Parts: sequence; structure tokens; C-alpha cells
Amino acid sequence: EFPRPVLEVLREPLESGEIHIARATRRATFPARFQLVAAMNPCPCGHLGNPLQACRCTPAQVAQYRGRLSGPLLDRIDIQMEVPALPIQDLQAAPQGEGSEVLRLRVVAATERQWQRQQCRNAQLQGDALDRVCVPDDAGRQLLNRAMERLRLSARGYHRILRVARSIADLENSADLQAVHIGEAIQYRRLAQNLSA
Repeated sequence: EFPRPVLEVLREPLESGEIHIARATRRATFPARFQLVAAMNPCPCGHLGNPLQACRCTPAQVAQYRGRLSGPLLDRIDIQMEVPALPIQDLQAAPQGEGSEVLRLRVVAATERQWQRQQCRNAQLQGDALDRVCVPDDAGRQLLNRAMERLRLSARGYHRILRVARSIADLENSADLQAVHIGEAIQYRRLAQNLSA
């Protein structure tokens, strides 16, 4: 569990892929492109929203706990998912998913499509390249506009949704960016809205 000031330091390298260090007489810039994978409980005791066990935290404790993640930091995290607790019978009856090798081949093929199309990964798209490559269909554009209004997404959140949606389309081998891809990408940003509410 990291203090908020430590977490806030991640904002710059998450955005720029570089970290700048300044000391008394020197400044240095280092590459810092990385994939952040983080997890947190919904509250200090870990049971908020759990139908199997009651949460013992006060609303003030929950707010303080969630306040350790600022809106600007959450805005820089592309995919945010809530994973609810499952009853044991649901865990035991879980269907068999795709194997790792199948998933690896899909990711390799999607990455190859990105390199052929734009000579970089979707996460690195900026400016004109982003506008050229991540063009949703009419239904997708309307869905994204409604999400911007209802969820009060920032410009950064808007662009991150487009990049994630383009990656979802690439994983499905879809040349077009469709409403279904936009919708899935929006669902991956809902945690930030829930935490800030």
C-alpha cells in the first residue's frame, strides 16, 4: 500500500513514457515506458459490495481509502475493472476459457496489424495518427458522445477509450472501429467514475 504522494509520481511516466530527475546541479531524463498493473480493495476491510460478508468500514473510511487514488492518476490508467467476490459454486462451475497459447496468438496477430497500419502500438498513437486510425462508425461516435456527457470524461479519457477500442477491434481482426468496440472500452473506464462518486 503506497502513500498518495508516491502514487502521484506515476502520473508523468504513465503519460510521457519518461521520468525526469532533478538534483541540485543536474537534471536527467530516463526512459520509463512500462505497463502498470495495480490492484486495490474496494475499502479498507475489503468487503464493500460483497454479498457474502458485511463491510465494517464507515463511509468516511471508504472515502479516505479511495481518496489515495486521484482523478488525474486514474485518468491515465487505460483499463480499470471491478472484480466482485463470487460464491464458491460460481467458481467451481466456471466455464473453460481460451488457453494462453490461443490468446498469445491473437495478441501477436493484433500487434502485427498495428505495426502494419501505423508503425507503432495503439497505446503510442498521438495527434493526427490517433485521429486517422481511431475513427469510430456513426453508432460508435454517438455512443462515445453520450459517455462523454454522462460520465464527464476528460479529453485524456476520450483518447484513451479510442486507443483501447482500436485494440479491441484489432484483437477481433476488425478493420472498422464499431460501436461494440467503443462500448467495451467505455466499460473498462467505469471504475474511475465509481471511485470518484
